[in-house]
Amino acid sequence: MTTTSTVGTPGVNDRPATFRDVFAVREFRVLFASFGVFLIGETVKMLALSVLVYERTGSGLLAALAYVTGFLPHAFGGVFLLAYADRWPPRALIVGYDLVRLAAVAVLASGVLAPGAMLGLVAVVGLFGPVSSAARSALLPEILHGDAYVLGRSLLTMASGGTQVAGFAVGGLLLGLVGPYGALWLTAATCALSALLVRVGLTARSARVRADATTGRGGVIRETWRVNGELLADRRIRGLLLAKWLPGSLLVGAEGVAVPYAAGLAPGAGAGVLLMAGASGMLVGDLLVGRFVAPARRERWTPWLAVLLGVPILVFAARPGLWPAAALFVVSFAGFAYQLGLARRFLDAVPEARRGQAFGLVGTGMMAVQGGAAAGAGALTEVLAPGVVMALSGAASLVCTLALWRVLSPRSGD
Repeated sequence: MTTTSTVGTPGVNDRPATFRDVFAVREFRVLFASFGVFLIGETVKMLALSVLVYERTGSGLLAALAYVTGFLPHAFGGVFLLAYADRWPPRALIVGYDLVRLAAVAVLASGVLAPGAMLGLVAVVGLFGPVSSAARSALLPEILHGDAYVLGRSLLTMASGGTQVAGFAVGGLLLGLVGPYGALWLTAATCALSALLVRVGLTARSARVRADATTGRGGVIRETWRVNGELLADRRIRGLLLAKWLPGSLLVGAEGVAVPYAAGLAPGAGAGVLLMAGASGMLVGDLLVGRFVAPARRERWTPWLAVLLGVPILVFAARPGLWPAAALFVVSFAGFAYQLGLARRFLDAVPEARRGQAFGLVGTGMMAVQGGAAAGAGALTEVLAPGVVMALSGAASLVCTLALWRVLSPRSGD
């Protein structure tokens, strides 16, 4: 197995890991690069597909569905298929999913499918997205140890935001240069590159759990439900899952109504300013807390960082102007760094053999709560001003933080 950083081992647990510690590990470099390529490809694909469907149908609704079709099945895959994350060897699973994506994008780029069939194909492939993501997340603690693991998770979070922005920029450029079909063919190339990086750069590892041959058809679904139930039945794991899901995800309700809020201040560019401010706050928070705050202090700060999520958003009830609102978004979204203080504790709490499913359950729950928060906030704007709805989102986040204070606070021996 590849040599990992020693940061986090006894004797050095009082200092945070450094970027040099993390990037010195070859397998992390591979995982980081392949993750960035994967995200850029997915962003370009969904943008190109949305444009293509709109060109062929003239329907704004279908174009919007095309953009989110790849993400909606995530919840279903997380509920029914997550057991595969531990039953299949991780490298083979990640490479296999990239190759399935490659085949699907090639079919899309060939133009042989009707728009409805295109959406159906993307939805079916998307069912396995959470399984691949869970396998990737579960690999990280096998590659990085101690505080290097926490910083590695922070870097992947920052990469997620940065590469999606890059994906939008690259996608827009490609659509102008080669059109949606050309952009899809280039997306297929990113699928191949991601698969190659993982296949060549990661060590082959065995599956964490041996599949029970007696389970028969539907065994994976039953196992996924059973293990999800076992994880949620454990009081410590359940508390940490709620702490990961609720304070930050409820804030997405405020983000979801940024467009109508900004429309009353600066039509056109205003929403972009707010959304970029939120993304910037997340990046800065993860960078500063992950890199420069010592591990023990970072965990002590966890509940206070979660408080930081909700409090600035309460000010939106007073309808601040665009630039004060952007500053509030930066401060609030920096609070998402509270997740870093939970990373080690969650890793320690879940059974090693079920890491893949546990990490997949985190992602599935987050997507479900975020989707519900955004939909609920959008519905409330029919009867309340957007600023009031945003303030209510901040209040909901703050209430959950206070209710989960004991879970968010580290205990001795944790």
